[in-house]
Amino acid sequence: MKKRGSHPKKNMASGAVEASASIVNAVRATRKARGMGQGELAEQVGLTRQAMYAIEGNHYLPSTAIALRLAQVLGCQVEDLFRLSTKGEVIEAEWVGEEGLGSQALRVNVAQIGDRTIARPLSELGDMLNFVVSADGLATKVLSQRKGRISQRVLVELLHDRKQIAQHVVIAGCDPSLFIAGGYIRQLPEMARIMNWTMGSANALRALLDGEVHIAGVHLVDARSGECNIPYLKRHVKGKDYLGIRFASWVQGIIVTAGNPKQIRSIEDLGRADMRLVNREAGAGARFFLDTLLKKAGIVGRQLNGYDHEVSSHLEIARLIRDGLADVGIGVESAARHYGLDFIPLREEQYDLILRKSMLASHPMIDRLLDAMVSRPFRLELEALGGYDLADIGTSLSW
Repeated sequence: MKKRGSHPKKNMASGAVEASASIVNAVRATRKARGMGQGELAEQVGLTRQAMYAIEGNHYLPSTAIALRLAQVLGCQVEDLFRLSTKGEVIEAEWVGEEGLGSQALRVNVAQIGDRTIARPLSELGDMLNFVVSADGLATKVLSQRKGRISQRVLVELLHDRKQIAQHVVIAGCDPSLFIAGGYIRQLPEMARIMNWTMGSANALRALLDGEVHIAGVHLVDARSGECNIPYLKRHVKGKDYLGIRFASWVQGIIVTAGNPKQIRSIEDLGRADMRLVNREAGAGARFFLDTLLKKAGIVGRQLNGYDHEVSSHLEIARLIRDGLADVGIGVESAARHYGLDFIPLREEQYDLILRKSMLASHPMIDRLLDAMVSRPFRLELEALGGYDLADIGTSLSW
């Protein structure tokens, strides 16, 4: 009787084939994306765990039969697991960054936006994400410089397959939950990912109009009508080339230290001498909201302690308050909940995703992202975070 786990390839010294450096091995990444343990995969394929470890470590190339079984169990094609490496392929890209590329190579995200190839330094993701997001390539050399936001053309040495990079979806916006949506995209056989560049609504929309991202997330309330996004889009996004999709409604308000020890009740309290404000950058929806509230209250923003202390996300506002580096800031309820802070609700807003119609038709992963957004698992996960109303998620907008 054949023992459990026995297999012709059990003895790795017998008939083992040297793994080639020219082969990209995606077995481990695909297994993890499926939520499967290494031992579980080994058992279903008919290998020992040691053999599976060797395959995933690229120390051993499996036979055709084993590769086919791996693909069958993981629900993908063999070429999704093993392919010729393009590591070392060098491409030309347009540089998008707050600072230009110097003499030192920098880790970058590479994105295909229409017919343009964009490179953006991962350092702009912030201190934490910079160390947990893998780079698509290394920007190594400046080819040319010119005036304007995209000031350089650079050479990028790719670290991943170019076909895979072309599947990435790049979003500009300030809602951290879009990182969760990226997890649902990574479960697909194509292994695409979401790159969420944190920036305020006005800057995100500018990045979209400039062709630097696929999607912009916005929450900008018109001071006169109180309507969210549509008035701003009518003024700044003209023509019929764009469409909007409702992502969620959320509550924006005043984030304060847990227990509210300084007894903050309203926007007027921000003018007190003992208050330390942390603010969003110019162009952010929260910054627009704060300035509107201060104007109504007759408070001059520049006179507030911390008004010029700017950060680029709701989570950063909440983190600094949690750490005792600020007392108060304007942000969304979900960020306050995440850090265990108190929250004073002020108004409900709609967070919408804006994109070019042509991009929806030409980039298959965007359609997959929208499908993931309206799926029951994603909605349940977001609702568990708190602070989101998803009743209208996926609804089309027109202006």
